[in-house]
Amino acid sequence: MLSNRFSRRAALSVATFSISALALTGCAGENAAADGQTLSIDFATYNPLSLVLKEKGWLDAAAQEQGVTIEWIQSAGSNKANEALRADAVDVGSTAGSAALLARSNGSPIKTISLYSQPEWSALVVNEDSDIKSVKDLKGKQVAATKGTDPYFFLLQSLAEAGLSDSDITLQNVQHADGRTALVNGSVDAWSGLDPIMADAEQDGAKLLYRNLDFNTYGALNAREDFIEESPELAQLVVDSYEKAREWATANPAETASILAEAAGLEAPVATQVIEERSNLDVDTVPGEDFTSVLRNIGPTFVANKDVSTQDAVDEALESLVDDQFASQADATKIAGE
Repeated sequence: MLSNRFSRRAALSVATFSISALALTGCAGENAAADGQTLSIDFATYNPLSLVLKEKGWLDAAAQEQGVTIEWIQSAGSNKANEALRADAVDVGSTAGSAALLARSNGSPIKTISLYSQPEWSALVVNEDSDIKSVKDLKGKQVAATKGTDPYFFLLQSLAEAGLSDSDITLQNVQHADGRTALVNGSVDAWSGLDPIMADAEQDGAKLLYRNLDFNTYGALNAREDFIEESPELAQLVVDSYEKAREWATANPAETASILAEAAGLEAPVATQVIEERSNLDVDTVPGEDFTSVLRNIGPTFVANKDVSTQDAVDEALESLVDDQFASQADATKIAGE
């Protein structure tokens, strides 16, 4: 059973984080259950499985059987999910793997309990008529990115590969959607984008200046350590539900794209591109060596750009970030629904 701490957190989340109309429409977790037990979990357009779960109601129904109400809170980016986790406003949040490692390196008490995708969701974007032809051309330019997210670290790695650093550009630290707006109105010369916003921008004529799958990290499902310790059965319920959503989404890409299109306000072809071309949902959900090796490569970038004080802090965080007990025994058949 959940302690009253979780119901108090529901009040904090309402006060601290704005919840979109989408979060409130048709959501079984609008209000706390009569006994005050609430499990707060995020949903995000960069995490299609969260949208499937929210739409289908499988997690809500399974939790209700245990007297627990699900509270869905939207994350606008990995940085916002990490803020919610650190503020004790959500129990489970979805981020890029890089963002999870960054948060733990800086003291956030989170664990990665499962993976939800292996996407190519980040790239460098310019306008159709831009004279920027390569990453080297970004020297002296204004570039938008959201610090603490995969697109930000994609930008840093891309600059380093081209022999540049963040000191060679002027970084505009804005949320993903605002980065696209800044690119469109000419406030910046380039944007380190994130799907599905990036794919939508392409439909409007934006160009992908630089792509590199190796600079994208996995989609990580993270939980607070205290939540894992106090309610391991609910952590398992979440991971089992995600496994059901993953199996369903893999078998039903067209309907998954439709759910994404509705949630993100996208045209159908854009959502289809995101799901079928740039989202690998058929991924091993256990966060193992493939996951940690990608993060090991990006760790020095944290220190070089002063996002983390020391490499030792990154190394210690990487050693303690993963808790694979739930993903290792994930069972979609425990979750009812079609």
